[in-house]
This record gives sequence, structure tokens and C-alpha cells, in this order.
Amino acid sequence: MMGWLDGKRALVVGAGSGIGRAVLDAFKAEGAQVAALELDAAKCERLPDDVPFTQGDATDLAIAEAAVATTRDAYGGLDILINCVGIFDFYRGLDALDPATMNDAFDETFRVNVLSQLTTVKAALPELRRAQGSVVLTVSTSGFYPGRGGILYVASKFAVRGCVVSLAHELAPHVRVNGVAPGGTLGTELTGPSSLGLNDQHLGDTPNRAEDLKNRTPLHVALTGDDHAGSYVFLASERARGITGTIVHSDGGIGVR
Repeated sequence: MMGWLDGKRALVVGAGSGIGRAVLDAFKAEGAQVAALELDAAKCERLPDDVPFTQGDATDLAIAEAAVATTRDAYGGLDILINCVGIFDFYRGLDALDPATMNDAFDETFRVNVLSQLTTVKAALPELRRAQGSVVLTVSTSGFYPGRGGILYVASKFAVRGCVVSLAHELAPHVRVNGVAPGGTLGTELTGPSSLGLNDQHLGDTPNRAEDLKNRTPLHVALTGDDHAGSYVFLASERARGITGTIVHSDGGIGVR
């Protein structure tokens, strides 16, 4: 049987763990040739042996361009860019932000969550235009509803939502741009801003997380990266060739409550 992504060449940014790793594995299973960009050197070492990777910061244009070049050198081009990079603020409200660190926390959160998306798209754009390719960015249910993160995280994900629709408008008809908005996810290694002292804290380590996630959603499900990965596969595939500027909600139905 043919896979949904047979013959496609993809770069997954933030591919070392969580949703990014699930997307990488799903793309391989659907027939894509996949490369990775990952910040954490230890996570790079855990990638499959047949996945070429670049280790570095996705907000650095030179590193993003190197990752695109690695993909092109390995596979002859690039059809799909996926970005799953992000940090979480662990529900820190505005009133709880220390004035001494608030500016740094804002800059760090928006640099990682927003600038990384734009930097990687910019780096990939010549190859994506050449291939008439597609982009899938990672938004979040926090980009639509309050209470799913703190003020900086929610604001940054609203910004990514804006990136999806603005880039879809700008890059049509040559490149499709869509997004996936995952809800709370089991097994994530999402950390927080170092400027808030949260860089060693992992969202996936929250006590009773599975039951908490179930109780939040009308479908009463605690989703994993594997559950979200299918939405990325669909949006990147030719079955979605008429879709751009759309964000798929993989969140257990939060919007209907």
C-alpha cells in the first residue's frame, strides 16, 4: 500500500521529542524522506539512524538554512516544512511576572515560539517554492482559548495563529501554509523560559496529568503526540492540496464546551 506522503521530502523542526518526534515517525511511516532540526544534542542522538539532522537553534537563520541544505543534499529538495518548536510558561499570569524579568521572558517566549516559525519558513522558502510545497506550523489550543497557558504563552500562540493565515495569504499559490492546534499532550518534554527559571521543568511531569487532561475535554481523552501527528500528515499530503490558511484543532473538542 502507498503511504500518504510517498515521494515527499520533509524537514521536521523540533523533531527530537514530543509532538515533533511523533510527526517525524508518522511521516516516515507514510513514505516520506525526513530530515530533522533539533536543539538538544542528546535528542539528536536518539533520532533514527537514517534521518539526517542538524543540531542547533531554529531561531538562527544560518542554522535553519543549514538544515534546509542538509535536507536538499540528502534528498534533492524539500517539499514539506514542519515546525514543532516551543516553550511553555506554566500558567504564569501577568500579575505574577517579576518586572525585573518580564521583558526578558517576553523576548525569550516570542523568540522561541514565534520567531523560530518565521525563521525556518524563510530559510526553506526557495526550496518550497521550487517544489510547490507546504508548511505546517504548530499553534496550540492556547491560541484560541484563555486559561490554557499563561499570558506570554497564550499571546505567543495567538501570534503563531496570525503567522499561519498571513503566510498562507502571502505565499499562495506556490506554497500552502496550515497549522495544527494541539491540546494538552501526554509525554511532552515541553520546558519553560530560562528567564523565568523554568527551563528544567517539564510539562509532562505534572502530577495526575492524564486524568486532568481527560477532565478538560468533551471527548474525555488524554492525547499523545501520536494522536496529533495524523493531522500534520493530512495537511502536508496531496489530499489537502486545496487547503491553506487552515488550523486543525486536535484538542479533544475543547471548543464545543
